[in-house]
Amino acid sequence: MSLVATLPIAAPHTHAHAHARPRYFTPGVWIVTAVAAAGGAAWLWRMVLGLGASTHLTDSRPWGIWIGIDVATGVALAAGGFTTAFLAHILHREKYHPLVRPALLTAMLGYTFVALGVMTDLGRFWAMWHVMLPTMWQPNSVLFEVAICVMTYLTVLYIEFIPAACERFIGRVSLPWKFARLNGLVDLALRIADRTLGRVMTVFIIAGILLSCMHQSSLGTLMVIAGDKLHPFWQTPILPLLFLLSAFAVGYPMVIFESIIAHRSFRLPGERPLLSQLARFIPFTLGLYALVKIADLVARGAIAGLPTGGFYSVLLAAEMVAGVMIPICIFASPGLRSRTGWLFTAAALVVCGVAFNRLIVFLFAYSPRDPAATYFPSLSEFAVTAGFIAMTVLLYRLIAINLPVIEQLEHGHADRPVLAPASGGAV
Repeated sequence: MSLVATLPIAAPHTHAHAHARPRYFTPGVWIVTAVAAAGGAAWLWRMVLGLGASTHLTDSRPWGIWIGIDVATGVALAAGGFTTAFLAHILHREKYHPLVRPALLTAMLGYTFVALGVMTDLGRFWAMWHVMLPTMWQPNSVLFEVAICVMTYLTVLYIEFIPAACERFIGRVSLPWKFARLNGLVDLALRIADRTLGRVMTVFIIAGILLSCMHQSSLGTLMVIAGDKLHPFWQTPILPLLFLLSAFAVGYPMVIFESIIAHRSFRLPGERPLLSQLARFIPFTLGLYALVKIADLVARGAIAGLPTGGFYSVLLAAEMVAGVMIPICIFASPGLRSRTGWLFTAAALVVCGVAFNRLIVFLFAYSPRDPAATYFPSLSEFAVTAGFIAMTVLLYRLIAINLPVIEQLEHGHADRPVLAPASGGAV
């Protein structure tokens, strides 16, 4: 979330020696585009022919990877937006401002595809707008709370990103053809939006943090009401707290993970010193999650089932060792966290560990009443999920190239949108 977007940041100067921004399409981007196209085709197949023709979901297994990955995991991995906003703007750690807009962009795109994932998984997706009607609200429903919070937070994220667009296009609006007569009006609207949001952005930042905390925990509440369908290793009254703490824990690792990949993709030097300083907080957030998780297992007596838990013991051990303990050791070491390779490895382990936790809770450790019910995702389910991830990558690259998101990209290249023609043609 980006209060930095509302502060008076001077636009990078364009020098004669400034070289062009990176081209959008590369061999790797073409591969990602192919994956996105396949996913888009599978998504259209599902929307036209329905769930029965495109998934292996049944009445006994009513959700699959679209909920486990696209929604539950997507929400958790978008936590970098509110955790970075809290650090930079609520705690006033100004030096972390360069990380805020990339984290905001990741969160915005993540929640956009979370919403699409929900729509894809709903049988009657055309009725999802009903949640906006007060006459249809059900305040006792966990799903209602999640829907309202996600919908509202997604709106907040887009509002928080408006200043980035204002910074890029104020004074440079150049609409094509007959729309050119609207250039002045659009520029005025951008200036008004920029000034207005500059006065109230703090309200949106605080609202975003509160909304994030609410629905991160509510996803855990959703599985508490599953009762004994969820394995005792993960079924606990404090599951909402564990979901919230794991979101806190994955926020900064996700920022590190995204930053290193983005800078490598754009052939930029990277922000290792700043990321190394950010990594100092992770042993505390990750350690708090581990402490509460282990204390809960001990308090409920579930820890005694580890020797005889079989497959579920392996899942729990893999989640805690690879996703929590090893990253804590790496991030706690000044020597290791000062190296980009170790930083990326540890961040990737945390990201994968939280994703693994969500898959365990929503799929692997969840057993329906029907013991004969089995589930393995269909090809179209895999394709849609891969397509959503690919589209997130493509949109991130597109926006990062054309809007002031990554500071090093702004200061190292000519200050002009790469998709705009030399004179006019596009905003």
